[in-house]
Amino acid sequence: MIRFAYSILVIPALFLAACSSQNVTAGNAGATKKIAISTIQAVVRTVPASFEETGSFVADESSDIAPPVAGRVVATPVNAGDFVREGQVVCELDHRDAQLHLDQARAQLEQAQSAVRQAQSRLGLNGEATFDANLVPEVVAARANYESAQASARLAAADAKRYENLVNSGDVSRSAYEKARTQQETADAQANASRQQFEAQLNAARQNYRGVEMSQASLENFRSQLAQAQKALDDTTIRAPFAGSVTARPVAVGEYVATTNKVATVVRIGILKLQLQTPEQRAANARVGLNVVARVSAYPGLDFTGKVTAINSSVDPNSRIFIVEARFDNPTAQLRPGMFATAHVLLPGGADAVFIPRSAVIHDKTTDSYQIYTVSNGAAHLRVVVIGEVEGDSIRIDSGLTGKETVATSNLGDLFDGAPVESHS
Repeated sequence: MIRFAYSILVIPALFLAACSSQNVTAGNAGATKKIAISTIQAVVRTVPASFEETGSFVADESSDIAPPVAGRVVATPVNAGDFVREGQVVCELDHRDAQLHLDQARAQLEQAQSAVRQAQSRLGLNGEATFDANLVPEVVAARANYESAQASARLAAADAKRYENLVNSGDVSRSAYEKARTQQETADAQANASRQQFEAQLNAARQNYRGVEMSQASLENFRSQLAQAQKALDDTTIRAPFAGSVTARPVAVGEYVATTNKVATVVRIGILKLQLQTPEQRAANARVGLNVVARVSAYPGLDFTGKVTAINSSVDPNSRIFIVEARFDNPTAQLRPGMFATAHVLLPGGADAVFIPRSAVIHDKTTDSYQIYTVSNGAAHLRVVVIGEVEGDSIRIDSGLTGKETVATSNLGDLFDGAPVESHS
C-alpha cells in the first residue's frame, strides 16, 4: 500500500515537471534574437560589352646576341637588368690578332696606292684626268719629231722636183739634181723612222696604262682586304642591336666563345605584347583594333590599356584556343615580359551588369569562392557568386545575381543561411 501511494504521488510530479520544461523551451524559441544588419539594393548599370581572357606579356623584340667571330672574352660591361642603348657595347673579345691583320692590310694598301701613283705619273695622270695616250709626254715628243720629219721630207721632195725641172732645161747640172734626190730619200727615211718611233711610243703608253689599270685593280683588292680586316676587328666588339633591357649575360671574362654561343639577351620593353589565350567561341567577336584593358597582380586596381593588333588565323586542335595579340605602351617599364594578366577585350555596344558594394562580398578561403547574403522575408540567404572587375567601392557580379536582390553589407560574420535578420538601409 505504501509503494502504491508513492507511485501515485511521483507520476503526477514527473508530468508537471515535463510540462514545465516544454513551456520553458517554447518560451526561449519565441525569444530568438534577430541579427541587425545593413542592406543595400543591387544596381544594374550599362557597361561596355567585353569578354575576359588571360595571357602573358612578351617583349616586343627579343634578341639572343651571338658573337660574329669566335674569341676570348676580355670585357663584359653590362649586367642583367641594365638598360642599354642601340649600339652600346655588351661584350668585348680579344682583338689583338684582328688589329695586327688590320695593320698589315693598311700597309699593303698604302704600297698599292704608291704604285698606282707612280704608274700614273709616268703617263702624266694626276688621278683624276681621263687617260689619253696622245697626251703622254713621250708620245707628244715622238709626234713632234714625226711631224718635223714629215715637214723636212715634204721640203726635200719639193727641192728634188725643182731640180728635176731645172736639169731638164739645162739650168743645173745633173749632179746637183742627184744630190737633191738623195736628200729627199734621206728625209723620207727619217720621216718613216719618226713615224715608227711615234707609233712605238703610242703603243708603249697604252701598255703602260694597262699596267695602271692592273695596279688599280690590285689597289681595289687591297682595299677589300682592309675592309675585311676592319670588319674582323669591329666584330670583336659586340653591340646591342636595339635599345632595351639586358635579361641575361651568361658569359664571363676569360671564357672562350664560339659563334653559336649567346653572350647576352636584350629585350625591347617600351612596347609589350599581351598574348591572350582565347577559346574558339570568341572567334566571331575578336577583331583587330579593339581596345583591351588588362590587370596584373603586381599592381592591384591599376588598369593598363592596349589595342588588339594581331589575331592568329588558326585554332589549336588540342586546346581549341587561338591567340589574340594586343600591344601595350610601356614607357615607365611597369609591365615586364612574362607577367600574367587578366584582360577585358572591349566590344562595340554595351551590356547590363550587376554591381554591389565590395563590403557585401565574402571570400571563403576554404573553397576559394566568393559569397554574399541576400535578404528577403526577414531572413538571410547565402549565395555563391562570380565576381568581376572592381570599380571604386563597387564590384561587378558576373554570375549569381539578377540585380533585383537586396544584399547584406554588415555583420556578415554573424550570418548563416536562413538566419533571422533585422535590416535597415
